[in-house]
Amino acid sequence: MTKLKGKTVLITGASRGIGEAAAREFAAVGANVALIARTATDIERIAAEIGPHALAIPCDVSNRASVEAAVAKTVQTFGGLDILVNNAGLIEPIGLIAQIDPDAWARVIDVNINGVFYGIKAALPHMRKGGTILTIGSGAGTSALEGWSHYCASKAAVHHLNSCLHHELGPKGIRAIVLSPGTVATKMQADIKASGINPVAQMAWEDHIPPEWPARALVWLCSADADDQLGQVVSLRDEDIRRRVGLIA
Repeated sequence: MTKLKGKTVLITGASRGIGEAAAREFAAVGANVALIARTATDIERIAAEIGPHALAIPCDVSNRASVEAAVAKTVQTFGGLDILVNNAGLIEPIGLIAQIDPDAWARVIDVNINGVFYGIKAALPHMRKGGTILTIGSGAGTSALEGWSHYCASKAAVHHLNSCLHHELGPKGIRAIVLSPGTVATKMQADIKASGINPVAQMAWEDHIPPEWPARALVWLCSADADDQLGQVVSLRDEDIRRRVGLIA
């Protein structure tokens, strides 16, 4: 991972969970890290803990101008942008289609789909010589779950958006990959458990993987060893992938 030293990574949803763990993991291998989230307090604390090669930028990914400004600030500070990690995502409110508030449903779609598109659109002009765009997907993108209509639909959409990006810009040096991490011990899982809806809510907390696992996988996906995964949805449930990342023997 020495090839990531001095590279610049922008991570959305970096205030906790996978995003925070990824920021720390990329910084540990020498990358500059821009942490993006709606609330400044947490990302400023995390950036201060990481050190001078980390930058906290408050940003609402569902707002195109806000995303463009965050990318511009990253490039201005670090001199470029090499890797984008589309991690920001919502699942709340969890609810049945007949009962869920349409505005709340639309908010999830705005963050989970439009937020990913806005990030890609803003990053691409700075990746004319190539770059890596990673997006957090989900098994919910291929297997529907009760109460998650917005989340399932949005993850299916970003899986296909990744495929389109790969077909259009893969030949021009853009490495586009989705990571489907499985169930991760984050606040999102706490919200899912509190809902009591569908089998995922019934899982024991110890059945979820730690956020450091997908963080390490994201770093690995930036390496040449993952080139056979370009354009794909990479499942961290796959033991072969876990082995290649170095999570298991």
